[in-house]
Order: sequence, then C-alpha cells, then structure tokens
Amino acid sequence: MKVWAGDDSKFSMLPSAPSEAALAGPPEVALIGRCVAGDERAWRELYRAHYQAAGAFLRKLGVRERDLDDAMQDVFAELFRSLPRFRGEAQLRTWLYRLCATQARRARRFRAVSDVLGSLLGQTSEAATTQELPEDVARRRVSCALDRLSAAERLVFVLYELEGLSGEEIAPIAGCPTATVWRRLHYGRARFRAAIEEEAAS
Repeated sequence: MKVWAGDDSKFSMLPSAPSEAALAGPPEVALIGRCVAGDERAWRELYRAHYQAAGAFLRKLGVRERDLDDAMQDVFAELFRSLPRFRGEAQLRTWLYRLCATQARRARRFRAVSDVLGSLLGQTSEAATTQELPEDVARRRVSCALDRLSAAERLVFVLYELEGLSGEEIAPIAGCPTATVWRRLHYGRARFRAAIEEEAAS
C-alpha cells in the first residue's frame, strides 16, 4: 500500500508553517500541525498510526477486500486534503470514521453497479471455498448478519458494538442526533440477532 511522500500535487496547497497553538497542543494536534506544514515524516507517521484502524472499520462496513486498497487511498487522500481545516475540537478518529463511512457508501454504490454489470455480462461471482474452518464460519455469519442491516443501522452498530464508541461520539459521525443513534442501534441489534439465529438454524 502506498504511503504518501508529500510530493503529490493534491497536497501542495498547504500553509508554510504550523501555528504556535498546534505545536504547543497535545501530541496528535502537534503531529497534524507538522503535516499541515508539509513535513513528509509527519504524513507517514499519521498514516501508520491510523491505517490499520481505518482498514478494519471499512471492512466492518462491508467494503470488500478487493476494493479495500482503493477505499483506503481515497479516505487518506481526503483526510490529508482536509487537515488544514482541523482545529482539534473533536478527535481525529471521529473525523476519520466519518470519512470512512462516506467512502463505504461510495463503495457499496460501486459494488451494486459492478454486480449488475457482471450479471449482465454473464460473469461469475468469486468462488466460495469448499471447506470452512469454525472461525471462518463465524466470520461469515457475522458478515452476513451485518449485511442484513441498513447502512445507517450498520454504521451505528459497528461503531458502538465493535469499535466501542459512545452514543455522543457516534452522533457527529452518523450525522444525526444522539437519540437517533440509540434508535438505530436498537433496531440494528434486533436485526443482527435475528440474522445470526437464522444463520445458526440453517
């Protein structure tokens, strides 16, 4: 996976130096200040610090493995373009999750179009393995259960149950009031539980 070296034209329009407030703030804020100043080492540090969490989150939101690399590139390209506007009012993780959620929606739309085109062209889907280990079965069941949730329910369910965020942290990522987060989580849990039970009975 490519790690940006700072010479891409996308990231050329950056301030010449970080603010004194950024340099004096918490370590992550100081790191962001160095990124905004064009410090190539800081870009790489920020990328290494967050790419695993972003990749895992995109997978949980349904991004397929074959699409993951492109999705990651797009998420971090957007993150780096947006960093000059970051003021530290929220955690960078919250911002990153929001970008991942947007990218996951794009990936789902692309997958839907791709699947339709593949069907029209008579292409076969990826071959399923003939034997599955218990861990693979569990992972497949969880993935299938998550697929039964709506996109909004899935986002809230993954952030709360799998990522450990609070309702207050999830609300700005999901773009809805906290009360809506709890409602989506309630229905998402119910759908997830029903899907798991259905899978287990089959």
